[in-house]
Amino acid sequence: MKIRRWSVGVLAASLLVPGLTACKSDTATEEPTAAGSSSSAPAGGIPSDAKEALLASTKELSKGDFSFTMAGGELNGAGKVHMPTKSAEMTMTGGDASDDLAMEMHLVFIDTDTWVKIQFSGAMATAAPGNLNSGKYQHLDRSRIKGVKDLEFDFADVDPAGSEALTKAITEVRKTGEGMYAGTLDATKATGSDVLDAETVKALAGQASAVPFTAKLDAQGRLTEFGIEVPAAGTAKAQNLLITYSDYGATTPVQQPPADQVVEASDDVYKMFG
Repeated sequence: MKIRRWSVGVLAASLLVPGLTACKSDTATEEPTAAGSSSSAPAGGIPSDAKEALLASTKELSKGDFSFTMAGGELNGAGKVHMPTKSAEMTMTGGDASDDLAMEMHLVFIDTDTWVKIQFSGAMATAAPGNLNSGKYQHLDRSRIKGVKDLEFDFADVDPAGSEALTKAITEVRKTGEGMYAGTLDATKATGSDVLDAETVKALAGQASAVPFTAKLDAQGRLTEFGIEVPAAGTAKAQNLLITYSDYGATTPVQQPPADQVVEASDDVYKMFG
């Protein structure tokens, strides 16, 4: 996936549209396991070693047949990936209409086609160019979005949060219950996940090497929740980020937007993400 995995980049880009500004609203049961420890014999198909269990928990994501949600950051959203039909979709919301501006964006990917619908609300929404806030899906010319991470989808990299990279960055972990884990990760080593983007990691400074996390696995050992407790740093408040996965192997194909709701993308869309 080349979507910055739901980073704040999308919202920041939207605020670059001329005339738009926004105000942001303000018990362990095992000893910790150090990263790199050898795996223990699996029990019920799930490695008994906590670190190995979490590393194995993300493998099912590579099959690209699941639903997901993300919450707690500047952008919140949900979506699904259906690899059998090379289709995916995601809806993102950001901002607060009570603080002048909120945005909702729906992205649809089917093979090599991309559609985006953007809607602004709040007092500043009237400043958006009309064709951006028309309620229509805008079909994108792939030749004009090549290299634009927020508008491309790579079906060879389908994990929206980069959870594999997050688990590889774990420095300490313990099992806290059946299918439940907690520990710390080194954010500076989670370069494959934009959930913890470079700007956030830089602001954390010394705190970045030991960011607390929690995780949950289902009975098959598949990752269902990954929570990150990002400490306050600089002017940024502390954040509790939560990623969830569900519907493994049971999602349905994403549908193309109805023709009467589609227009060709305007120059404003390309400028917004360019």
